[in-house]
Amino acid sequence: MAGKEPSANVLLVEGVDDKHVVQHLSEKLALDLEFCYSESGGKDALLDAIPVVLKQAGRRAVGVLMDANDNIDARWQAVRDRLRGSKIALASEPRQEGIFVPGDPNTHLKPSFGVWLMPDNEQAGELEDFVIQLLPKGDPIWPLAERFINDISQEHREFQPQKENRAKLHAWLATRRRPMKMGSAIGAGSLDATAPAARALAHWLTALFGAGAS
Repeated sequence: MAGKEPSANVLLVEGVDDKHVVQHLSEKLALDLEFCYSESGGKDALLDAIPVVLKQAGRRAVGVLMDANDNIDARWQAVRDRLRGSKIALASEPRQEGIFVPGDPNTHLKPSFGVWLMPDNEQAGELEDFVIQLLPKGDPIWPLAERFINDISQEHREFQPQKENRAKLHAWLATRRRPMKMGSAIGAGSLDATAPAARALAHWLTALFGAGAS
């Protein structure tokens, strides 16, 4: 099971919310995967950790899960830049299903490497944009949460325009019987862990950290 314990497989994430979302999705979908998490505390720290973690002895698989934010091309290039000097070569652009580069199973001098850019490896955005795709179909509260944020006048908006979906999602989360974070909402069944977006991420995790993947 994934956790904090030392492991030959590691998933680099920006922060605790990313970790909790992956944890709860993995539990809901009964993914039997062996990996630990490394919380970097932000985009720049995560990027700088990539070459360091790849060089650590005994690594079999390293995954990078981070937000595309407002420029997916720039984020992708930043990941590629951190791989200079390694034996890992990435394509010129990400793929919808996430990137998985198999390692060398004989010597382990080259660990398997994977990249997932939130929300879907194609669009600008962040973790919240991914989680919105897990909202139950026809949820009656979501349109109300959208309207609440949309009706806030520009002079009273303290969030940046690109963070509007984040505001809407957290407004929706606040309406739960017990207001909760994104990962907990998945664990409680308020969000759909079987949605196509969730299964796509699960497939990438399984390719990277599943038995025989490295």
